[in-house]
Amino acid sequence: MAQVSLNCKQVGLGQGSENLQETDGEKAELDGQNGLPEGRKEFVAPAVGMEFESYDDAYNYYNCYAREAGFRVRVKNSWFKRNSREKYGAVLCCSSQGFKRVKDVNRIRKETRTGCPAMLRMRLVESKRWRVLEVALEHNHLLGTKVHKSAKKLGNGTKRKMQLNSDAEGRTIKLYRALVIDAGGNRNSNCSAREVRNSSDHPNRLNLKKGDTQAIYNYLCRMQLTNPNFFYSMDLNDEGRMRNLFWVDARSRAAVGYFSDIIFIDNTYLSNRYEIPLVAFVGVNHHGQSLLLGCGLLAGETAESYIWLFKTWLTCTSGRSPQTIITDRCSILLIAVAEVFPRSQHRFGLSHIMKKVPEKLGGLRNYDAIRKALFKSVYEALKPFDFEASWGFMIQRFGVTDHEWLQALYEDRARWAPVYLKDTFFAGMAAARPGEILNAIFDKYVHKQTPLKEFLDKYELALQKKHKEEVLADLESRNSTPTLKTRCPFELQLSKVYTREIFKKFQVEVEEMYSCFSTTQLHIDGPIVIFLVKERVLAEGNRREIRDYEVLYNRAAAEVRCICSCFNFYGYLCRHALSVLNFNGVEEVPSKYILLRWKKDYKRFYTPDHGPNCADVTDRIQWFTQLYRSALQVVEEGVISLDHYKVALQSFEESLSRVHDVEEKHE
Repeated sequence: MAQVSLNCKQVGLGQGSENLQETDGEKAELDGQNGLPEGRKEFVAPAVGMEFESYDDAYNYYNCYAREAGFRVRVKNSWFKRNSREKYGAVLCCSSQGFKRVKDVNRIRKETRTGCPAMLRMRLVESKRWRVLEVALEHNHLLGTKVHKSAKKLGNGTKRKMQLNSDAEGRTIKLYRALVIDAGGNRNSNCSAREVRNSSDHPNRLNLKKGDTQAIYNYLCRMQLTNPNFFYSMDLNDEGRMRNLFWVDARSRAAVGYFSDIIFIDNTYLSNRYEIPLVAFVGVNHHGQSLLLGCGLLAGETAESYIWLFKTWLTCTSGRSPQTIITDRCSILLIAVAEVFPRSQHRFGLSHIMKKVPEKLGGLRNYDAIRKALFKSVYEALKPFDFEASWGFMIQRFGVTDHEWLQALYEDRARWAPVYLKDTFFAGMAAARPGEILNAIFDKYVHKQTPLKEFLDKYELALQKKHKEEVLADLESRNSTPTLKTRCPFELQLSKVYTREIFKKFQVEVEEMYSCFSTTQLHIDGPIVIFLVKERVLAEGNRREIRDYEVLYNRAAAEVRCICSCFNFYGYLCRHALSVLNFNGVEEVPSKYILLRWKKDYKRFYTPDHGPNCADVTDRIQWFTQLYRSALQVVEEGVISLDHYKVALQSFEESLSRVHDVEEKHE
């Protein structure tokens, strides 16, 4: 399986067609007619009228073209505006252009220039794009020969930069070819519309429509230029065509360090045959808001594609495996998750299952009664025995013993039914109550016919909106004091700790303590006491009914656990556990039940965990990731106001000065 991966170096795109299985250092046979390596005659060379979004895009395109053709590029001339020093014109040429100056003739180094006329002249036009105005393609020397490197002594820092750039350029060439091959494949295709639609069923090639390749290229280049920690990786088939694609923007990549303990693999768009075969990695932040942790485009729903996607996500996140993974109920995902995340707890999304009830059971007689009985089994059972009894009653009463979907659900019950998941931590993503759903990141931005080009534009809008929501929630949590509704000390305690949204959810539990009218001891076993808490709950038809909840309490260990498992499902204590603490004279929630991930300043004081494979932090990728994450926090808060901006900018300047001091000491 060929793979192209680029972390944070700029990407260029040209036009070419070649299998990607070549080896480094392999000599290319030259075509005697035009000097291009044989098999590359379809390569589209630069032409007058081509336009690029930026100078860097144009330079990278010509540089990739040059490497394909077998020569190297240098900048012959650049023109800048006097006042702004903005670049508005440039000439790129072959490195063999011109000749040595007269004063250099007697130098020992051999003459390598040939006065080559090959060049490209471009200029910034009114549309703020760079347009090619003049092109010379002919060379007066053999292409593909070895280029002599300068013997100039380099410092360690320069050597490291050259090595990193060289690696990135090599990967850039491969990316460049892959995109062009796909573009060529789509352009030359004579398939009917029906065949094009069905090509998405072919698991060996991503279904790209006309213009999709250019859209992908534009997006990746733009992100590389504006997003320093942007990561993407491509999976190519044996023909060099794009099979799968994965990417993570810088902000999402930073969020992985904080919030990747629980992730939801959203494959709704892929499994429901949307125009874009999208798979999203979704987490939840300290405000309980959904956030994006990565995106992928897959050729098909195959174990191979999912395994590649998950392994690539692991590579991007430095081997950080989630504690809990939530997916759609799918046998292929079951295989892929087990292989790549063997230590993670894999659970099926309950809301996705319940959403399918009308589709799967809607045609049955007594559908409404069956649905009501199913919901009662799923949402009201507190013990496995209760679930088994109510489920058995349902299938017997309504004669659905042989219903295939219900049978399969029952066999998988340990992965989706809340009563079996009480030891799994979900951080609010369990959707364990009626009406709760797992929110998809792009729901309001993508419909079934949304084309890839449109999605890539909406992708950034969606992320910007999510980021704005988080920043506003941060400000609100930090700068406002929530209104207390009771005199309970638990409410006062956590109003100072939790983010505003999480506190509101916890506050509901505190308020509902009044409905827990009886707390009595059931059993004592040494330091462990089991209490029975009776609660009046609102049932069907606005009537009240009494339910019993068992709560285990261990004063010595400061441990309290309710049979409803609210803490594992949502990350804070329930009204039943709070009632038992209150009954025993405890005035503060034990610290073990105040999760760091819900605190107002969690991201500020978070200590990174580099994972089992990252104990040695000498890896530059780890350094970069941590520095970027720290700097990003300063940037996000530095734009709040002018005063914030001035302080943040001053801090950056002081930090840079101190780093330079360290560099000077080592010279």
